Amino acid sequence: MATSSKTTTTASTRTSAASKTAKEAAAQAPEPEVVVNETPTITAPELKKKELIDTVVARSGIKKRDAKPVVEAMLAVLGETIAEGRELNLAPMGKLKITRMKKTTKAHVITTRLRRNENHQADAADPLAQAAE
Repeated sequence: MATSSKTTTTASTRTSAASKTAKEAAAQAPEPEVVVNETPTITAPELKKKELIDTVVARSGIKKRDAKPVVEAMLAVLGETIAEGRELNLAPMGKLKITRMKKTTKAHVITTRLRRNENHQADAADPLAQAAE
C-alpha cells in the first residue's frame, strides 16, 4: 500500500506542477490584439498608368521619357510575378500574398491580400532618389 500511495502523491504533484506552469504561462501571455475590420472608402478614382507615370516623374524629377519605360517594365514584372503565383514583399508597398487563382474563359482572376506595416504608411519617406542635376 505504501507504494500505491507514493505513486498517487507523485501523480498529484505532477498535476499541480503542470497546472502551476499553465497558470504562469497564461499570466505571461500577451494580451490578445483587437482586429477591427474597416470598410474602405473610395476617396479618388482608380489610379491609371498615365497618372502613375506623372506622379513618378513629379517625385523623382526625371524626364517623362526616361520614367515611362521603367514604370512599364516594373508593372510587367509585377504582373508576371503575380501570375506565376509568387508572393511579393516590397517595402513600403507591403507584402502581397495570393489567396486564390481562378482561370475563366476571358480572364485569369487572382485574389490577393496586401499587408502593410503601420510605420510605412504614416512615416514613409520619399523612397525615390534625388534627381542628378
